[in-house]
Amino acid sequence: MKVGYACINTTLKGGFRTCRVATAEREGEHTLKQLTLENLRQTKKIIGWNIVNGIGFYRLSSDLIVLATHPVNTWDWANDPDVREVCAEIKSLRDRFGLRISMHPGQYSVLSSPNPDIVKKTHEDLEHHATLMELTGAEDMILHLGGKYGNPGAALKRLIEETERLPDWIRTKLRYENDDRTYNLADVLYVCEAAGIPACFDIHHHRCHPADEPLDALLPRVWKTWEPVGIPKIHISSGRDRPDDRPHHNYILPEDLDWLLAELDGKDVDIMVEAKMKEQAALEVLEMLKERGMQVDEP
Repeated sequence: MKVGYACINTTLKGGFRTCRVATAEREGEHTLKQLTLENLRQTKKIIGWNIVNGIGFYRLSSDLIVLATHPVNTWDWANDPDVREVCAEIKSLRDRFGLRISMHPGQYSVLSSPNPDIVKKTHEDLEHHATLMELTGAEDMILHLGGKYGNPGAALKRLIEETERLPDWIRTKLRYENDDRTYNLADVLYVCEAAGIPACFDIHHHRCHPADEPLDALLPRVWKTWEPVGIPKIHISSGRDRPDDRPHHNYILPEDLDWLLAELDGKDVDIMVEAKMKEQAALEVLEMLKERGMQVDEP
């Protein structure tokens, strides 16, 4: 069992850089490359910190490659020797310490949209993510199912069809996650089982937007979708002000971790902590797991 967090490390100085489109138009490839290399080096620094502190799971930011899919960016970043060098160093850390690395494209990547332009841009964004994943050794690309667009059955049918259209090198990285408002875990399983995609279970989203079926009936189906891939990836968070509050708490409450462990019933999974205090929350979860006698896979 690995424990991880997403993107930002609140302990380390420095963050991820970006720029305005106007700046990129004025200054060109040099600025895009400089900022991207800073982001990648910051990522390597964070991963090094994670290794020292026993955190074996990490989600890369989706904004590492500055303006990656914007038309203003004509720079062939994926074949730039300097980019490939830093990415290879990240991948070497992944290999040496047995890390797990994931990505999570943003809310505008929607394969189920009825708008062909949005679907086209989504394909471009997934290709960008998958390319960076190949370079760094990341293995999980998490997506939500999208909107209902007035006809959820038609939307999910489109999603299945678009998923099946993806090239293998992109599709095999995809994992679909239940969300807190639109599509619950049963909906996700419907798509995942039809398209052959692993289902990423988010226990807090389930609390906010539960399926009709009980978890003890749904989770065996979740684990089955992971059998061709490996250890399941799941998400945990706590509500900010109450258990079903959609905004996230700074940390993970002990009772929420205990609820998750009871539902897992000994299943080996890797846990992504989604909390505002990022690595500090992940460290607390590591300690709580050890206190409960759980075996944690540290680098």
